[in-house]
Amino acid sequence: MTDYLHFVRRNGRFLLFGVLAAALSGFGQTFYVGVFGAELRAAFDLSHGQYGLLYSLATLGSGLLVAWAGGWIDRMSLARFVTGVALGVAAGCLVMASATSAAALVLGLFLLRFCGQGLFMHTASTSMARHFEAHRGKAVSIASKGLPLAEAVMPAAGVALIGLVGWRTTWWLSAGAMVVVFLPLLLWLLRGRGRVDPADTAEGAGQEDVPRPRRRHWTRGEVLRDLRFYRILPVVLAPPFVMTAMVFHLAQLAADKGWSLEALAGAFTGFAVAHVVGLLVSGILLDRLGARPMLRLFLLPMLAGLLLIATLDHPLLAWVFMSLMGLSIGGAGTLLGALWPVLYGTAHLGAIRAMVHAAMVLSTAITPVTAGLALDAGLGMETVALVLAGYILLALGVSWGALGRDP
Repeated sequence: MTDYLHFVRRNGRFLLFGVLAAALSGFGQTFYVGVFGAELRAAFDLSHGQYGLLYSLATLGSGLLVAWAGGWIDRMSLARFVTGVALGVAAGCLVMASATSAAALVLGLFLLRFCGQGLFMHTASTSMARHFEAHRGKAVSIASKGLPLAEAVMPAAGVALIGLVGWRTTWWLSAGAMVVVFLPLLLWLLRGRGRVDPADTAEGAGQEDVPRPRRRHWTRGEVLRDLRFYRILPVVLAPPFVMTAMVFHLAQLAADKGWSLEALAGAFTGFAVAHVVGLLVSGILLDRLGARPMLRLFLLPMLAGLLLIATLDHPLLAWVFMSLMGLSIGGAGTLLGALWPVLYGTAHLGAIRAMVHAAMVLSTAITPVTAGLALDAGLGMETVALVLAGYILLALGVSWGALGRDP
């Protein structure tokens, strides 16, 4: 603990840059965009399915483009890169604020998803991983806490601002905050970034090259021919798949359950706290139990939350549901960071993760429109939750025993 605190004190400024970059991805995350759903559908006369389709198109396009644009961070200064990302988010907010057609709405959503949810998270994780060697894990873990921070603050703030000034003015204010407050703060936190403390390098930490057992490092082609990958993939896709489906239609969930949207958005505080708890607890469990038991356990809180949504209506259930979702999302963040290196080695880890990321993008692009079509057909969010619970049970069944042997 003393070493951890010393590391934070030594590098606090740059670590805070990582936290802020992760938090600012919230402008393009579903948990923030979702609170505008009812207003956007009313303003553009969209059904649930039509609105979901537009969001899915924006998500799919932005997710696929991130794999290409993310490489720019290797070819320019971090200050220039983050400036472009921040201005891209601000542009997305401005397009949302002034949109008068469905085409403009898609463009605004694309910019928010591409620069916010995509490149701001990429900036946070890549900058921490590149800057630190001996304490890379600590740095990435600290920066990732920015996302639960955004989850705790932004949905409730968005709902409050919509009620006070309207949804268009809320987007105008979001653009102004990004340009006037957050971008200057990011650039200030980056000053002196090039000075690396020797204690944070491998040599400074006393790490030496030691013989390690040789192991196989799988290529992406070999992974695609491995049956275990396809058995595990449905479980890996479940957290973003389920979370997007439920949060994107947040306004409809509140209406179906008889809850106020303000109360449901406020429950994101419970989600954020549980997210952090899930990250911490799952890390301990992963070290003690290994990946196989964790693969079977981490979705159980999410499954319980969906079953509660499908059967009960008490207002306090909003907090219980969000907290259970947060536990599973936190568990996923830890498990999925360790699963692929354990299974397939590290030599081609980037290519393997990029492939998994593309699958996740596709899953989150599908869920808004499919859930929207279900709502248009007269089904309620309780039924959607029940179907998603069935998906989790099926995914757990398919993955059972997939990690029964070493690769």
